[in-house]
Amino acid sequence: MPMIYLSPVPWASFSQRPHHFVDWYHHQTGASVLWIDPYPTRLPTLNDFRLKPPVADPPNASIPPWLQVCKPPSLPIEPIPGSAMMLKWLWRNVFKTVAAFSAPGPSMICVGKPSELALQLLARFPQSHALYDAMDDFPAFYQGLSRRSMERRQAQLMRRASQVLASSTPLRDKLMGMTEHVKLALNACDIDQLAPVESLDLGAKHQVLGYVGTLGRWFDWDLVIALAQANPGNRIQLIGPLATPAPCVLPANIELLPECSYADAITAMATFSVGLIPFKLNRLTASVDPIKYYEYRALGLPVISTRFGEMALRDREPGVWIVDNVTALGEAAVAALASQSDYSTVRQFRERHLWARRFSAINLQNGQ
Repeated sequence: MPMIYLSPVPWASFSQRPHHFVDWYHHQTGASVLWIDPYPTRLPTLNDFRLKPPVADPPNASIPPWLQVCKPPSLPIEPIPGSAMMLKWLWRNVFKTVAAFSAPGPSMICVGKPSELALQLLARFPQSHALYDAMDDFPAFYQGLSRRSMERRQAQLMRRASQVLASSTPLRDKLMGMTEHVKLALNACDIDQLAPVESLDLGAKHQVLGYVGTLGRWFDWDLVIALAQANPGNRIQLIGPLATPAPCVLPANIELLPECSYADAITAMATFSVGLIPFKLNRLTASVDPIKYYEYRALGLPVISTRFGEMALRDREPGVWIVDNVTALGEAAVAALASQSDYSTVRQFRERHLWARRFSAINLQNGQ
């Protein structure tokens, strides 16, 4: 059964859960996929009116022969009451593309993020099987009118979907209050992007505690600064775009490095002694299962994390240290730096956390 996939991320971005989802679906069914890139589901911001330099195509810009990419035109007006009429006019060619793609017979419509376009397509193609792959608690990323709009559209989507996947246990528990058709499908990591297990250096390294990812409003600067102060002899390396500046002058042993390609990020992670996931505890992180956890452990790294989302359930997992306050940082760092993985453990971890295993929660019989 062909799939129409409304993605929360562009096709031309580094491979994430949506990319692995459609790849798994195609190899399970042999069916073609119409991938619909995301568009703004919020109100306009000042950044929308700034001139932006051209952006080069990222590494994932190549398109396999079984996949077609559709980029819907849009304006950042979706939360405004009555905006659907204008948006429907903008999407008239998208509707034609989907109609042509679905002409041979019923299709599966998989929604990676609630949106007016997703609801419009489900209404126009009522015979399609609907699946919602909830990657995040999407309303948590919005404020005010935009949040209420996203909550409303998610509720409508949940009523229409025959099956819902949740990427974390807290998110599953939350969505279970809206429908009974929720299954847990945790995140995983892209094993193909990692170095072979046998090539990993699992011995003593340079005692670097590292983090790779956006330093956004969920990043716990206070905890990282306290970690650096509690371990002045260790270097802390933070790699990624600086979306939320540090609140003060950083200790000398914290090193900030700019955003890099996914391949370079993986290479950098492999040089760490410990992987850090220092996220604040709030609604934004309460439903998150961080892919960083899988990448760190698949590279044989011990992990120090705060008690948020799915990580709160991993306090008994081997190689994981959950810290609840700054007083526990010194002890956690010493224990994590002293720990070592072995090749057999890393190999077993990789095998247990393949994307294909996650998506096996979907029952493909009759497209459900």
